[in-house]
Amino acid sequence: MGIFPVEFPTTTAGSFESFRLLHYLAFIKGGIRFELYAMSIVLIKPKLLTNLRMKIQTGRGTIPLITLIAIWSVSALTSLPGLAVSPILGDLTKIFPEATDLDIQMLTSLPSLLIIPFILLGGKLTEKVDFVRILKIGLWLFAVSGMLYLVSNKMWQLIVVSALLGIGAGLIIPLSTGLVSRYFTGTYRVKQFGFSSAITNFTLVIATAVTGYLAEVSWHLPFLVYLLPLISILLIGRLKKDRPEVAAADSASSKEERAVIDTGGSKYGIHVKHLIELMFFYGVTTYIVLAVIFNLPFLMEKHHFSSGNSGLMISLFFLAITAPGFCLDKIVGLLKERTKAYSLLSMALGLLLIWIAPIEWLIIPGCILVGLGYGIIQPMLYDKTTQTALPQKTTLALAFVMMMNYLAILLYPFIVDFFQWVFHTQSQEFPFIFNLLITVVTLFWAYRRRHTFLFNDQLK
Repeated sequence: MGIFPVEFPTTTAGSFESFRLLHYLAFIKGGIRFELYAMSIVLIKPKLLTNLRMKIQTGRGTIPLITLIAIWSVSALTSLPGLAVSPILGDLTKIFPEATDLDIQMLTSLPSLLIIPFILLGGKLTEKVDFVRILKIGLWLFAVSGMLYLVSNKMWQLIVVSALLGIGAGLIIPLSTGLVSRYFTGTYRVKQFGFSSAITNFTLVIATAVTGYLAEVSWHLPFLVYLLPLISILLIGRLKKDRPEVAAADSASSKEERAVIDTGGSKYGIHVKHLIELMFFYGVTTYIVLAVIFNLPFLMEKHHFSSGNSGLMISLFFLAITAPGFCLDKIVGLLKERTKAYSLLSMALGLLLIWIAPIEWLIIPGCILVGLGYGIIQPMLYDKTTQTALPQKTTLALAFVMMMNYLAILLYPFIVDFFQWVFHTQSQEFPFIFNLLITVVTLFWAYRRRHTFLFNDQLK
């Protein structure tokens, strides 16, 4: 004889989950088996909802986990513009035989070109317009471009949609970091900038693999990745709901934050000199690592290495960028004012190894070292930027810095071609040698000025 409780979960319309408890009693008497059942209902709070309501420390108070997920979802989108076109570039001349080389180039360059002015516009608008409204507009433009890509069958249509994508992406990109600065402060902000950077680059790795696979099925399918903003649209309502709590915390700490922010007496509420230093440094470091993305496949082909493995190397490079973000606060706490110097040293060693690698697989640690260095520098620059501007100007300052990433991407091929012309060389090693020299010079500069604003990365 025994009693066995069996649970059958169901969900209710409220915030509780019901479990039907079926109590089973069985016994045998007189050769006859008797079975009795009793049912009860127990209401329990679902674990999932409990976890989503878990409070996250911000340095100014707390926010629910679901709000943090909403912020992360925006960060995941910033690397996507132009991605879907990459796997089909080789097939576009067949798909659209009447298209010119300029038409095809516009599909990749036009979004980056339009992102730059609209990053600045988005950052400026946050001073006067509700940031949630700006975010919604940008997300809807982003998502609508994805829908239109799926139904476009003419080159001119793809070009117009690419312009729409650039505008939408430009509006949300400054808010991907602006939201972190708005909700977090101190070491909590450093940690979240690390997470934000890691999520951005991890999304890029996953999306690259997915779009490559989808392109083999249909040239339209890679554009499905541009529908990811629909998830963010569903989540950003949490930002509006949580603003009163955050605003209250902001008002309590605003005087303290203003006291530690040095604007250099600028009437703009931004320390212009410090901001220009950050912009220049971010542009230079981004330019340095672009050699891995743009030139590694050609270098491997010259050395008769497996051309198919270049994609693997570049994926490892992006994964390496992702890794430091998960423990950025610990890295900075350990390295302190030498953080950027050691990061540049890692990039220099990586470029050197890629350049001189006698065998194919030694390129892997080279790509990893370059990625690790850049993965530390990128979020640290975002955090430094928040220290150059008053709270209401922070998103605008971040917009100027983030603009340099896309400007470097846009100008990189032209700069390489120019210096190859100057030095009369077409060597595939040249970009790595040239960028290595830039890295060494920047490393020396960073070490000598490690106690100045730009390079002093001690946590406060």
